[in-house]
Amino acid sequence: MRLLRSTDLALRVLMRLAVADGTGGAARENPTTARENPTTREVAEAMDVPYTHAAKVVAELQHMGLLTARRGRGGGLALTEAGRGASVGAIVRAFEGEGDVVDCEGASPCPLHTGCRLRGALRRAQEAFFAALDPVTVRDMVAAPTGPLLLGLSPKPAA
Repeated sequence: MRLLRSTDLALRVLMRLAVADGTGGAARENPTTARENPTTREVAEAMDVPYTHAAKVVAELQHMGLLTARRGRGGGLALTEAGRGASVGAIVRAFEGEGDVVDCEGASPCPLHTGCRLRGALRRAQEAFFAALDPVTVRDMVAAPTGPLLLGLSPKPAA
């Protein structure tokens, strides 16, 4: 199974914010390498993704209650408590949608649609994929050694 770019970016944004606020422990150990509340633009630059893509993902994560975004001086992005404990499986489900792995009924419907066993097998495999991610939380994803590595990739704040 291949994740959508938006799903991948959402997980990386959450991981970046988790280490920025100390969830991963590394930000407190080395406060000069991460800004407490980075902006969407700073996160996009640190991850080398277009700002517009990052902004759309941040808006969806904010809508889901996983992060907060404040404008202006002293603003930025911050992970919520719900975001720290969020299930990776639930996040992936939200971004990937509940659709089937294959489109059997699309513009040119599959002639095997009524008697196909593949669709059910793929649906079960997809659910097994999500189920394997359900117990993993954002907090788990930034535990050492990942958190310190993420902070090392972040640009140093301007003086």
